[in-house]
Amino acid sequence: MKIKCLIVDDEILAQNVIEKYILATPTLNLVGKCNNAIEALSFLHEQRVDLMFLDINMPEMGGLDMLKTLSNPPNVVFTTAYSEYALESYEYGVVDYLLKPIKFERFMKAVNKVVDIIGAIETEVSQAPPESTIFIKEDQIQYQVKTSDIHYISAYGNYLKVHTDTKTYVSRETMHEMEASLPPGQFLRVHKSYIISKSSIENISGNRIRVKGDEIPVGDMYKMALREMILKGS
Repeated sequence: MKIKCLIVDDEILAQNVIEKYILATPTLNLVGKCNNAIEALSFLHEQRVDLMFLDINMPEMGGLDMLKTLSNPPNVVFTTAYSEYALESYEYGVVDYLLKPIKFERFMKAVNKVVDIIGAIETEVSQAPPESTIFIKEDQIQYQVKTSDIHYISAYGNYLKVHTDTKTYVSRETMHEMEASLPPGQFLRVHKSYIISKSSIENISGNRIRVKGDEIPVGDMYKMALREMILKGS
């Protein structure tokens, strides 16, 4: 795992110290150095960064003010010569706070925190169950479709229409065959001619369900299943 790092500091000497530490750490990869917050914001707009060493005191815009402008900031380790900002900095979810002059041992302690955070996220992602998909045949072509993209399925004569955000597939299948291929718990049959995705429901009014702007009728024999879903909350 190589962690992409950005240094943001108006002091060249401070930049050089952190750069030397990064180059001495095998898990880190220095991808950029910026002399001020404006340069850093432009850099972050163009390239993804895993870890930013950010100076708090800089001209025009300080590190705290810069961090406030980021909707999805990378992991941040603040660097500063002033300890009075420590408490305020942690309110912004920073990983650590390094006081200048920064010792290598203290630098590595901060880096290890970031390694643990990124490692935990990667483990969570790798252990997540694979996304469910089904194959839908249309005009002799088998399309692989994520079931999470399907909003509802409607009967269409001897065919079915599978409605997604990007495309409506027309397939020669029966409702029974389609229902059997869908993952259990994610969809609900509400009518002899309709199967809906539970997560796509916008509202329910009487015997009508609004799914992504379309009104779906509820058949009499399916009302009980709908009531059970509402009571269970899923």
